[in-house]
Amino acid sequence: MYATLTLPAGQDLDAPRRSPTVRVRSADELRNALRQARAQALTLDASGLDRVLHADAARGLLEVQAAASWSELAGYLSGRGIALDSFASLARLPATVGEAVSQAGAGPDGLPVPAHVVAATLVTPDGELRRADRHANPQLLRLALGGQGVLGVLYSLTLSLESLKRSAAQAAAAVELCLPEAGPAGAAACAIECLLPPEELDGFLRDVRSLVDERGLALLGISVRRYRPDSSCHLNWATREWAGAAIRFGSKATLGASVVAAEARRALLAAALARGGSFPVADLRDATREQLETCYPMLKGFLAEKRRVDPAERLQNAWYRQLSAKLRAQSCEVRWSPRG
Repeated sequence: MYATLTLPAGQDLDAPRRSPTVRVRSADELRNALRQARAQALTLDASGLDRVLHADAARGLLEVQAAASWSELAGYLSGRGIALDSFASLARLPATVGEAVSQAGAGPDGLPVPAHVVAATLVTPDGELRRADRHANPQLLRLALGGQGVLGVLYSLTLSLESLKRSAAQAAAAVELCLPEAGPAGAAACAIECLLPPEELDGFLRDVRSLVDERGLALLGISVRRYRPDSSCHLNWATREWAGAAIRFGSKATLGASVVAAEARRALLAAALARGGSFPVADLRDATREQLETCYPMLKGFLAEKRRVDPAERLQNAWYRQLSAKLRAQSCEVRWSPRG
C-alpha cells in the first residue's frame, strides 16, 4: 500500500532527498506522516499496517488494519472455524483487504468486497483520523469504499464475518471459454476485462472473434465471471449484474506490438460499450475521457469531493495521476498496422 503525498502546486519537487519514503505502523504514525506532508513531499508506505485489531464475537465483527492480507486473514479465521480460503486464492482480488476495499474488488461470489465493510477508519489528507460507518458519516464511508485511495489513507476496516462467510460459501469460479492457443514467440499475455449485460455476452464474444481475426491477434483465452450489484460505493462499477469477460491475447515486447495491443484493447472496450457494457474503474488504461464520463457519471461529483477535502492534491497515487492526465488530454486518433 503506497501513496504519494506531494507539496502544494508550484513548490519544488526536484530533489529526491526531499521525497523520502515513510513507513507507518500505527494510527499516530499515519496521522503524523500526512501532517508532515504539508511541508515536505513524501512517499507513504503503509504495508506495516497488517494486524488484526479486534474481534467482536458477539456482534460477528472483525476489525483489521488495511494492509492485512487475505491469506493472513484466512489463517487467523481458520482457527475460529471460518473458512475464507476462497478470498485468499482469488487471483483477480487485490492481495490486501484495504486495496480490495479501495478498488472495490469482487469477492469469490462476484459481490464487491465493500459490501462486507461495516465501518472504516482513515486519515484524511489534512492529517485527521476519522471513523465512518453506515450510520455515522455514511457519505464519507461511501466515498472511501471504492475510492481508489485518493480521499484518505485507510487505517482499518471493520468487516461483517457473517457477510464474508456467505460470500465464501457462494464462491463461483470463472468459466474459461477459450482454450489457450500458441502465441507469438517471446510474447507476453496482454489482457483487458470488459463488463457486459449478461444478455449481451454472446454477441460480444462474436465481436471478440471478429476483432481477433481482423487484427491477427493470438487469442490466449477468455474467462467470464458473474458480478453482483452493490451500492456501497460512490464511485460504483457494480451498478447492476454484469458478466465480466477477461480477454487475453499475446503481444511481443516491442514498441510496435505494444501500440497494436493498446489499439486492440481499445477496440474491445468500444465493442463492449456499444452493447451497453462498461469497465472496472480501477483500470483506466484504455478508456477515453468520454467513455469515463459515460460509464461513471458520478465521477464529476467524486472529483469535486476530492478537491474539497484535498484542494492542494497532496494525496496522489498512480490511479489518480493517470485519471488526471486522461481528463486533461485531448483526443488523438492513433493508427498502426495490425502486423506491426
